[in-house]
Amino acid sequence: MKVSYNQLSKLVDLSGISIDDISAKLTASGLEVEGVEAYESVKGGLEGVLIGEVVSCEPHPNADKLKITQVDLGREEHSQIVCGAPNVAVGQKVLVADVGSTLYPQDGEPFKIKKAKIRGEHSLGMICAEDELGLGVSHDGIMVLSTDLPNGTPASQHIAINNDQIIEIGLTPNRIDAASHLGVARELALLFDRKLTLPKPPAIKEGDGDCHIEVHNRAAAPRYAGVLLKNIKIAPSPKWLQDVLLALGQKPVNNAVDITNFVLHELGQPLHAFDWQMVKGEKIVVRTAKEGEKIVTLDEKDRTLRVTDLVICDEDKPLCIAGVLGGINSGVTDLTKTIFLESAYFSPDFVRQTAQHHQIKTDASFRFERGTDPNIPIYALAMAVEMMIDLCGAEVASHVADEYPEPIEDFEVKVRYERINLLCGVDIAKEEVKRILKGLEIEIDAETDVDFIAKVPAYRVDVNREVDIIEEVLRIYGYDQVPLSENLGTSYLANFAKVDKHQLRYALSQQLSAHGFFEITTNSLTKPLLSSAVGNINEGEDVIILNRLSEDLAVMRQSLIGSGLEVVTHNIKRRQENLKLYEFGKTYHHKQGAYEEHEVLALFLTGENRPENWKNKGELSKFHDIYLYVSKILDKFKLSNFDQEIVHDDLWDYGMLLKDQKGRLIAQLGKLNPTLAKKFDCKKEVFASEIYWEVLLDSRSEGFVYEEISKFPEVKRDLSLVLDKGVSYDQIKSLTQEVEKRLIKKINVFDVYEGDNIEEGKKAYALSYILQDRSKTLTDKVIDKTMNQLMKAYEEKLGAYIRK
Repeated sequence: MKVSYNQLSKLVDLSGISIDDISAKLTASGLEVEGVEAYESVKGGLEGVLIGEVVSCEPHPNADKLKITQVDLGREEHSQIVCGAPNVAVGQKVLVADVGSTLYPQDGEPFKIKKAKIRGEHSLGMICAEDELGLGVSHDGIMVLSTDLPNGTPASQHIAINNDQIIEIGLTPNRIDAASHLGVARELALLFDRKLTLPKPPAIKEGDGDCHIEVHNRAAAPRYAGVLLKNIKIAPSPKWLQDVLLALGQKPVNNAVDITNFVLHELGQPLHAFDWQMVKGEKIVVRTAKEGEKIVTLDEKDRTLRVTDLVICDEDKPLCIAGVLGGINSGVTDLTKTIFLESAYFSPDFVRQTAQHHQIKTDASFRFERGTDPNIPIYALAMAVEMMIDLCGAEVASHVADEYPEPIEDFEVKVRYERINLLCGVDIAKEEVKRILKGLEIEIDAETDVDFIAKVPAYRVDVNREVDIIEEVLRIYGYDQVPLSENLGTSYLANFAKVDKHQLRYALSQQLSAHGFFEITTNSLTKPLLSSAVGNINEGEDVIILNRLSEDLAVMRQSLIGSGLEVVTHNIKRRQENLKLYEFGKTYHHKQGAYEEHEVLALFLTGENRPENWKNKGELSKFHDIYLYVSKILDKFKLSNFDQEIVHDDLWDYGMLLKDQKGRLIAQLGKLNPTLAKKFDCKKEVFASEIYWEVLLDSRSEGFVYEEISKFPEVKRDLSLVLDKGVSYDQIKSLTQEVEKRLIKKINVFDVYEGDNIEEGKKAYALSYILQDRSKTLTDKVIDKTMNQLMKAYEEKLGAYIRK
């Protein structure tokens, strides 16, 4: 959001305060200044451009359309300048760009004036047209001045130039109260202990006519006000008003529209002007739209409305999407003579829902959807009417209509002095607390020695709890005034002894049992055929029993999968089809002449993970169930930093590998290959996992890692992507971390869809993202930029597109 230093200075005395001090104070108080940019209504400030007088004008001997002039610039010698303008003549006062000056033309690149030789004649400067100076678009001839200023006077003394400092604030979503010059000036007045001076427009001298307003949905439009203005003369705005808007990045339209935009930036109250001739039945109706109703908005788009969209209508049709965007057929044009000027307070929920559905972002919707001041519409209306009278020649044609049957009351919050000091970490004097709250326009009522009632103005929608009041006090008092101890101490002492792995195993058994698992114990000896049937077994690593009792017990197992499948089959054949099993066991390997044994934890799921009951149907086990249980085990070991890979071998129908940062395999999991299951006479789907105990113990985090809780909020955003079926979630997650690793704290899939309305070979992923910056509150601008980068990366690298 941009604010003008010049406009702020009209509301609060900033004399003696540097722009750097202003930026620092605002940033420290929570209105982060992202940059300050110098603005000049005429780029370059006409530096090096002088007033001169043409004292002679002769034809160029070598060019029919050029003239050689002598120009008096107040120096001992006249300057010879070759000029091609058809209107140059002796006696004219003109603007001359002196040698060495730089011009910034209206359309084109800047260029520097140098000594030149044109068709054999010297030229020491340039007599300028208005477009060459950036003062307009005309190039019909040079500018001829009417002035008594002496020759050689800088042009800036004749042509008014508006110089300003534009402060760009990264406005956080909760500080909509500061989305105007008034809001920022209120903050500066308190921070620098200066008086806030708000001009009081004269009372509106009402006309005799009636202004008929019907509000059908008061929940969506708690306050709706307006007035009729007649004999409007639509014309370009005066230069000062155009300069203010241009400095704020707003393109001037005409005097009536520019006034509404000026008031919006000045007070934070959006206004809208309707051409009264286009209002059928001469009445305004505020209602929700009929399903399927149409409107063409100012951006020339035909939009279909929903029953939740609030619209401003005449007796027949919608004229405007309330608080979002006007209609093209009711807007102010050069032919407009009478306008209805609207000033309202709309429900943030209604405006936000409509703006997001129609994908419209305007200055008005930005403010309404966050919550404007419900008590400022009449003040804003009076300011706009006064300007309309002065700049448009308007006359008030009706009384001021103000539909506000249930005024929005101030918030009342009980605040304890002791709590202020406790949360702030410093004792703040009661008088200082009261000074700060008074400056924030928060009244103190029912004060005692220990507490008081804070009456918070309705425009501070973000302040409605005791902790919010305390935060307001502290940010104005100054975070930098809270003393920090030279030593960091804690009363919590811990001796992190080395944990016994048997204790960990027991704790993990308790966890799995609590999730409905049954522990099994199987034989380490198995059949060679069953051992080799397990897809990832290397027969060359078999540990063969030399003095075997039978061929059924000829080798030691290399995996717990085979023996676990035997247990699964045994139970299914006995009508125990819903199984959740786990086993702590060992595997045995013969590698390079040496024998190895490893501890493994195996999990097995089959049948219903959630049995049928009177309320819910049974739910079959899925891959996500086995993944969830494995994730809980890793969480218990404080192991969150691991890599995922899609597994490709005969053991799994589909699955994945989990590896630590050293590339060691922590676990493998997935749906067992149906061909493998059949070898063990199992016809059901079985989901399984092997977790490698030694790697898990070695990778676990020792003790606790302390980290300061971020003072800045998380933000959630959702995306729905349509992409090829072959694209995995792991690819999406990896690409997300590649694009933005610092701000995105978590990504989650909350829905996967294939079917109707999705092309063949495609699937839809619904993803949620948690974003957080630990050093500052994220702004909408940063969030939108991050999400746009992600969407662009998904489109370019994964062939995805956003599902509407």
